Amino acid sequence: MKTLEFSVTINAPKEKVWHTMLAPDSYKVWTEPFMPGSYYEGSWDKGTKIKFLGPEKSGMIAEIAESKPYEFISIRHLGFIQDGVEDTESEAVKAWAPALENYTFTEQNGVTKVKVEMQVTADFEKDMVAAWPKALEKLKELCE
Repeated sequence: MKTLEFSVTINAPKEKVWHTMLAPDSYKVWTEPFMPGSYYEGSWDKGTKIKFLGPEKSGMIAEIAESKPYEFISIRHLGFIQDGVEDTESEAVKAWAPALENYTFTEQNGVTKVKVEMQVTADFEKDMVAAWPKALEKLKELCE
């Protein structure tokens, strides 16, 4: 697997950026470049399960590996969800899971840098390289 890195600088305190990134309503807006209608079910608390879904109730299942409010969050992706059915055991899933997706928030003088590090297979690299900059720009717009 390859680790991709993306970042954005936002003219807002890290607390505002954190809440905007993770709140259900604003999450739907900034994640639109990945899939219109994206949402999540679950919690951002360490050790909890979380589902990242699209309009067809398909997507990914994960757990929050680490959560340090306003500083760092780590998502451990565990599998796919297709038509509401979780798959954490297939060969397709075992080819990439558990993949990590980490968000780091650092603030200096009221300006927050969000750094995203994500492990991907070659199959998803092109899509992620195309979507993340657009998503982070939407997050920036929401926060500023």
